[in-house]
Amino acid sequence: MTTLSKPTNPNFSSGPCSKRPGYNLGALSTETLGRSHRAAIGKNALQKTIEDTAKLLGLPKDYRVGIVPGSDTGAMEMIMWSMLGARGVDIAAWESFGQEWYTDISQQLKLANINTHFAEYGQLPDLSAINQDNDVVFTWNGTTSGVKVPNGDWIKSDRQGLTICDATSAVFAMEMPWEKLDVITFSWQKVLGGEGAHGVIILSPRAVERLESYQPSWPLPKIFRLTAKGKLIEGIFSGATINTPSMLCVADYQDALDWVESIGGLPAAIAKSKANLAVLEEFVASHDWIDFLAATPETRSNTSVCLTLKATPEQVKQFIKLLENEKVAYDIGSYRDAPDGLRIWCGSTVEEADLKALMPWLEWAWQQVQ
Repeated sequence: MTTLSKPTNPNFSSGPCSKRPGYNLGALSTETLGRSHRAAIGKNALQKTIEDTAKLLGLPKDYRVGIVPGSDTGAMEMIMWSMLGARGVDIAAWESFGQEWYTDISQQLKLANINTHFAEYGQLPDLSAINQDNDVVFTWNGTTSGVKVPNGDWIKSDRQGLTICDATSAVFAMEMPWEKLDVITFSWQKVLGGEGAHGVIILSPRAVERLESYQPSWPLPKIFRLTAKGKLIEGIFSGATINTPSMLCVADYQDALDWVESIGGLPAAIAKSKANLAVLEEFVASHDWIDFLAATPETRSNTSVCLTLKATPEQVKQFIKLLENEKVAYDIGSYRDAPDGLRIWCGSTVEEADLKALMPWLEWAWQQVQ
């Protein structure tokens, strides 16, 4: 047993992520509970979250925001099944979720014209090689590898295809070039620490045009349908969800949105996340037994920070277990498909002081497993 100070909040999971500082379940607005989500009270609550999301993110005025079932996975599946097939597809993948989208495109949708741009964990593929006459599917931040796209400079303004971006651990934590992204998906259980089961879709006018002009050759289940009689179902983007949402989860999301606004909006949330990453960067720079999985600093995620240890898989497991037993860090093991190591969430709902308190414990755990 050691006398080191412990983090006040030891929750460093990469999803569901830590609740915001000062979170209080009893403070949620619950007047929608027990009411129909189709009633004015429910639709108004959903519409407010949509409007606040667009405002806080600074989305272009003609972009639409919709709440859909199934978390980010549901949002991405809905988009791929509804929109792909109109032209060829280039897919970039460098971790498990990008590979999942490739599996869907190649083995479930069975599209023929596919170009792949793959890289190993820790690396980023050559994005300049992507054919932007095709639709482009990619993640902005590789949640399971800790490797992010550094910017959108590689995306052409005169692209012919659509850019379809899984941005679930990037939205509200990283600068996003909205005008270069036609479809953006995320789930609020990531960066904002919301409850699970709901996804968010953001559509550009080009994406809406695709939905209204293209009918895929395969059947679509009701839960995937974004159009009716060749027109976008506008209700999805104005508070009338496809299926019944959890209004408690919606209230929880609104609480997170209000918190972001209270700390200074999106710039403040991004700054907090970057300050959190800086704590880990300082620690890694002064210890030779730990390193970032991301090969270059420019591609280093500031949310799902993935780290490698100069240790055996068994030592890594012991390292993680020691910290959990001491109640100083929960859920920080790397994703099951990723290389053995640590994954420490550094989004804005995590306090810098808690990460600073964690660092001596990492050194303590390392000494224990040697």
